[in-house]
Amino acid sequence: MKSFERRLNAIVNNSTMAIFLMDDRQHCIFMNHAAEELTGYRLEETLGRPLHDVVHHQRPDGSPYPLAECPIDQAFPERDRMQGEEVFVHKDGHFYPVAFTASPILGDDGLPVGTIIEARDLTAEKARESALKESESRFRNMADHSPVMMWVTDPDGYCIHLNARWYEFTGQAPGTGEGYGWLDAVHPDDRLLAEQAFVAANAARRDYRVDFRLRRADGMYRWTIDAAAARFDQDGRYLGYVGSVIDIDERREAEDKLALSEEQLRLATEVGEIGQWDVDQATGSMFWPPRVKAMFGISPHVPVTLEDFHNGVHPDDREKTRAAYEAASDPDRRALYDVEYRTVGKEDGIIRWVAAKGRGLFNADGVCFRVIGTAIDITARKADEARLRELNERLEQEVTARIAERNRVWEMSRDLFAIMGFDGHLKAINPAWEVTLGRDVEALLALSFRDQVHPDDHSAVESMMEQLLRGETVERFEDRLRHADGSWRWISWTLVPEGDVFYAVGRDVTPEKAAAAELEHAQEALRQSQKMEAMGQLTGGVAHDFNNLLTPIVGSLDLLQRKGLGGEREQRLIEGAIQSAERARTLVQRLLAFARRQPLQPTAVDVGQLVNGMADLLASTTGPQVRVVVDAADGLPPANADPNQLEMALLNLGVNARDAMPKGGTLKIITTREVVDSETGPLQAGQYVKLSVADTGVGMDDATRARAIEPFFSTKGIGKGTGLGLSMAHGLAAQLGGALIIQSEQGVGTNVDLWLPVSGTSASSGEVYDVGAMIGDARGIALLVDDEQAVRASTADMLAEFGFQVQEATSGETALALVADGLMPDLLVTDHLMPGMTGVELAQTLRETFPQLPVLIVSGYAEVEGIAPSLPRLAKPFKRAELAASLAVLMARTEP
Repeated sequence: MKSFERRLNAIVNNSTMAIFLMDDRQHCIFMNHAAEELTGYRLEETLGRPLHDVVHHQRPDGSPYPLAECPIDQAFPERDRMQGEEVFVHKDGHFYPVAFTASPILGDDGLPVGTIIEARDLTAEKARESALKESESRFRNMADHSPVMMWVTDPDGYCIHLNARWYEFTGQAPGTGEGYGWLDAVHPDDRLLAEQAFVAANAARRDYRVDFRLRRADGMYRWTIDAAAARFDQDGRYLGYVGSVIDIDERREAEDKLALSEEQLRLATEVGEIGQWDVDQATGSMFWPPRVKAMFGISPHVPVTLEDFHNGVHPDDREKTRAAYEAASDPDRRALYDVEYRTVGKEDGIIRWVAAKGRGLFNADGVCFRVIGTAIDITARKADEARLRELNERLEQEVTARIAERNRVWEMSRDLFAIMGFDGHLKAINPAWEVTLGRDVEALLALSFRDQVHPDDHSAVESMMEQLLRGETVERFEDRLRHADGSWRWISWTLVPEGDVFYAVGRDVTPEKAAAAELEHAQEALRQSQKMEAMGQLTGGVAHDFNNLLTPIVGSLDLLQRKGLGGEREQRLIEGAIQSAERARTLVQRLLAFARRQPLQPTAVDVGQLVNGMADLLASTTGPQVRVVVDAADGLPPANADPNQLEMALLNLGVNARDAMPKGGTLKIITTREVVDSETGPLQAGQYVKLSVADTGVGMDDATRARAIEPFFSTKGIGKGTGLGLSMAHGLAAQLGGALIIQSEQGVGTNVDLWLPVSGTSASSGEVYDVGAMIGDARGIALLVDDEQAVRASTADMLAEFGFQVQEATSGETALALVADGLMPDLLVTDHLMPGMTGVELAQTLRETFPQLPVLIVSGYAEVEGIAPSLPRLAKPFKRAELAASLAVLMARTEP
C-alpha cells in the first residue's frame, strides 16, 4: 500500500498541472510541485488553510474578494464538477489568470469528503491572444492604407474584412461587401467563374489567382487580378485567406493589342514563308528560328553560331555574302543587306538557295550593334529559273522571273490592287481585298464598284472617273467601301488610266481617320476647357473686386436705414438703393457659381420659392418665342441643395430647352414631391423633391441621349456651346445624393428630371436677428485688417457700434507690427486675400501668441482654398446684422 502511495505521489508531483486536495472543510491537505510553483507557496505553508485565503487575498483592483463569490469553493459540497477561469495572486503579489477544474471527492458512503482542484496558468495564452488582437489591428490599419484592394476570409470562406480601397474603388457602402457581398461588384458574366475559383481553392486550402471584371464606383467595369494565399496559425490550423485585387485593365488591353500584333506578324511571315534572323555584333550571338535553320540543313533544336552561318554558305558565294554583310554593318555605308546565296546543309548536305535582306542598327556613336533581316528559301524558284533557262534561254528566264515577282507582290501585298473598267466593274483584284473587306474575291468581282461605295461618296467617284477618262492620274483620292459586317472602311487610292481600264492601288486608312477624328475632338475639348478656365478666372477676379466695392456701399446704406436719417422720400431712396445693392450681390454670387469659384454648400432649400424667383430671369433668357410655365406644388418639403448651384443648373437647363426650340415653344418647370420605395436605377430609396424641366423642342435620338451628360459633348456646333450644362447639373445632383434623368423623343421634346433628396432641416425663414441679443455686450480690442480703405472704414464703424475698441491695419505685416509694439487684441477680423501675407497666415501667426484669439476671415472672393474649415468666414458684402451673426457664433465657440 505504501509503495502504491509513493508511486501515486511521484505521478502527481511530476504532473505539469497544478493539483490541490481539500478536506471536507475546504482546507488544503495536499498540493503538488506544480501547485507550489504556480502559487509560490510550499505545501507546509498551506496545510490546514482554505485555498481561498492563499490565492484570493483581494481582487486585482485591491478590493476584498468574498468567499461567497469564489466559484472554486462553490464546487463543494453543494455542486458537482465545475470548470472556469479565475485570477490568482502569487505569493510575491502579482496576479495571473488560471483555468481550473474543481471536483468533489466522494467517500464510501457516496457523500463528499473533500475536493480535488486542477489549475493551469493562462498567462502565456492570454498574452498570445492580446498579441493576436494587436496584430489584427495593425493588419487592418495597414490594409486600409494600402494602395491596392485587400480582403480576408474566415475558414468557412466568408469575407470578414475588405479594406477602404475596395469600397472606394467599387462604390459599395462600407460593410456591404462582407460575406459574399463582394460578388455583387463582379461583372455578371464573371461572377460564377470567380465564385467557383474561390470555393474550389478554399476547399483545397491552396493559393489561387483568378481574373475577372470588377465594377468601379462610376459604373464602369475594369479587369482585375484577384490573388490570395491561405492562412494558417502556428499550430497549422487553417484560418482562411488573405488576398489582394489589382486593376489590370490597361495592362490587359495592352497585352491584347500586343498579342494581336504578334499574331498578325506571325501569320504574315507564315504565309510568306519568311524566316527572321538577328545577329548581336558585340557578342557574336545569333538568333535563328527553325525556318532559317532548315535553310542551312540544321535541326530546330540545335544551337547555332555565326561560324555555322559562314560555314553553311556555299564556298562560291561566301565572298559576296561577306561583302554584303560588311557593307550593311559599315557606319559609313550602311547599305541594305540584299544578297542571294547557296547553302550546304550541315546535317543533310543538300544545297539550297536563300534570298536574304537586312539592315544594320547603329547607336548614337555610329557603332553597329545589331544586324537584323529576313531570309526566304528560294530553292524552288532557282530550280524553276534553271529549267526556264534551259527551255527558253535568258530572255524567257527574265520574263518568268518578273512575272513571279509581280505575282508575289500581288498576292502578298496588304494594299488593295485592282484592274477596273470604266463600266464600274472590277476586272481583277488581289487577296488583300478579301482581308480588308471581309468578302471572298468571287463575291467582290460579282458586285458593281459603285454598289460597294458609300452613297455620300458617289458624286466624288463620278468626278474621279471623269479625270481618269481625260487621261489624268488621280492620287490620294479617298472614299468609303462597305465591309461584310456592314461597317465602312476608308480607302486612299492612287489611280492610273490605261486604255479602256485603269489600275488602282488602295490603302485602308480607317484607323488613321479614326485617330484624326479623336484628336480633333480632344483638341476641341481642350479649347473649350481652356476657354472656360479663362472665363472662370476673369469672372472670379471681377467678382472679388465687385464685392470689395459693394461692401462699403451695403454697410453704409444699412447704417443710413437703421439710423432713419432723412424724411420719407430719403428713406424710399435708401430702400431702393439697398434693393439694388442686394441684386448686385446676388448677381456676383451667380457669377461666382458660373465661374465654379465656390464650393458646394448644401442647405435646406425651398425649391418652389427658388423656381418662382427664377421665373422672370428664365423668361428673359429664353426670349419672347418661348412660353415659360411654372407649376410649383404646395407644401413641398425643403430639399438638400446648394441654392446658388441649383439656380445655375436651372438656368443651364432653361438655355438648353430654348436652343432645342428654334421656332419657339413651351418650357414647363414643375416641382413635385416623390417617394422611392426601393432602389431604382441611380436613385436610392427615400423621399425626394423632383424638379422637371420640359420643352417641346426637337428632342434627342438614342445616341445623343446616351452621351448627353458627357463633359464637352454638344450638338450645338463649334462655338455655340461648351457641352458642360447637363454634365454640371448631373454632377450637382449626384453629389447631393440624387440623380438626373433624361427622357426625350425626336420631334416631341425633352424632359429633364432633377431629383433632390429631402432635407432633414427646415428651409431658412430669413428672419431678422436682434444684433444686441446675438453678441451681447462686446468688450475689448478688435484688430481689423483690410487693404481696402473703404471696406475697412465701413467695418470699423460696425465694430465700434458693437462696443469694440477698433485698431485698424492695412496689411498682415502692419498688424503683426502693432502686436509687437504691445497691442493685445481680443478679436481679429481680417480680409483673406491681401498683398503679402494672407488673412489665414496672419491668423495662424497670431494664434501662436494668443491661442484662444477669436478669428473671423472676411473675403470678397468665394475661393476657400487654404482656409481651414475651423476658421469662421464671412463673405463680402455684408450688413451689420450679418457681421453680428458671425461674431455671435464666434463668441459662442470661444466661451469657457
